[in-house]
Amino acid sequence: MVEAEKQGHRKTEVQLGNVNPETAVVDAPATPIAEPELEYVPDGGKQAWTVVLGSTLALFASAGMINAYGTFQDYYESTLLPSSSSASISLIGSLQVFFLYAGGPLTGRIFDAYGTSVLVPLGSVLCVFAMMMVSLTEKDHAYQLFLSQGVLFGLGIALMFNPSVAVVGHWFRRRRATAIGVVLSGGAVGGIVFPILLQHLIPIVGFGWAVRVIGFIIMACFILACLTIKTRLPLSRHVSWRTAIDLHGFKDIRYVLATIAGFLLFYALFIPYFYIQIYASFRGVSPNISNYLLAILNAMNVPSRILPGMLADRFGPLECFIPASAICTILVLGLWLPSRGAGTIVAFAALYGLFSGAFVSLLATYIATITPREVYGARLGSVYIFIAVATLIGTPTAGALLNITDEEHFNSLIMFTGVLLAAGTVVLIGAAVVGSERAREKLRGRFSRS
Repeated sequence: MVEAEKQGHRKTEVQLGNVNPETAVVDAPATPIAEPELEYVPDGGKQAWTVVLGSTLALFASAGMINAYGTFQDYYESTLLPSSSSASISLIGSLQVFFLYAGGPLTGRIFDAYGTSVLVPLGSVLCVFAMMMVSLTEKDHAYQLFLSQGVLFGLGIALMFNPSVAVVGHWFRRRRATAIGVVLSGGAVGGIVFPILLQHLIPIVGFGWAVRVIGFIIMACFILACLTIKTRLPLSRHVSWRTAIDLHGFKDIRYVLATIAGFLLFYALFIPYFYIQIYASFRGVSPNISNYLLAILNAMNVPSRILPGMLADRFGPLECFIPASAICTILVLGLWLPSRGAGTIVAFAALYGLFSGAFVSLLATYIATITPREVYGARLGSVYIFIAVATLIGTPTAGALLNITDEEHFNSLIMFTGVLLAAGTVVLIGAAVVGSERAREKLRGRFSRS
């Protein structure tokens, strides 16, 4: 390892902390030799996989709580916040997602400068403290949940999500897609465990202690994460905010179309996560089934966090992204909209979880294919600003459509979701067409020159 790191001419990895991370390489000036060698990367081993374990636990305890918010939404509407509208309650959960994406460019720059030594511990403290404050919420005091679960927990997730994923790039190159897929699956597993745990604990110990138990569980996970997540590459020790966002990508029509498609798709993405359990209860589905719908949806998310990246490497990101978004559109309009019984609702939850989980990784992967490596992080950060806005207003808009819980308003919510997904799919197809036209133009230019 020492000898590999001392090679006179090598390619030096640049940390892109604010992404679903990829690692770029740039040539480092030095004494030229015949064949440059890549810098040593462990690509496995005890220490590398220990970091993966810590990052997985961090996402289990943070992103897992976002994926479990549908259970909180159901309880808040029925018991804790009966005087609040569905739109205002869903805003609590959407704030968490907003901070996750909006904070990405900033936490990425801090990660590049100082690693995980500050961000992960600070984010852990905020998340645990926020859940303890949630456990003290009084009935019909919605502002307490906005501040604790929405803002404070959202800030905690923003501080630790991107660094926990980005650090994997320090330890893996060839197996990076697999390692990052394992880490991202931690959030899906949390979305399985926490809804079930909450549903079982509330009748036994009440909401306050049920949330405290979850708070102690995530605290244990965060402690292990803080002890095991380590950076390996040299850190800059200098925060450069100028590289956090790059707007020059909007000169490329493919980048513009990808941003528009991302906005539309993420506007609708989380609506089923927040409302599927409420919809099942409205349809008279037994609590023995409806209480597990969110867990089923998140369980099917696990393979969709790992497989799409591998398929995209072989077939291309748009070749996987377009079918996934098209299938989600069909599922919403063709299965969720006409669903009346438990069987069709369960089938929708499982299939939507399977295909919608690909959105996050495939959007980032496509941006990487149309962006120079040296500005990839900043360009993705620019897209994430629009994604953050979409996630902030998406589920509250759906909640506003459901101001009365009846069939007409639920149909409006579902059709709204389906139309957004369909529009996003059409824009993705447009990006593919533009990309293919550019390829044909390049070929024509080469043939004309020859």
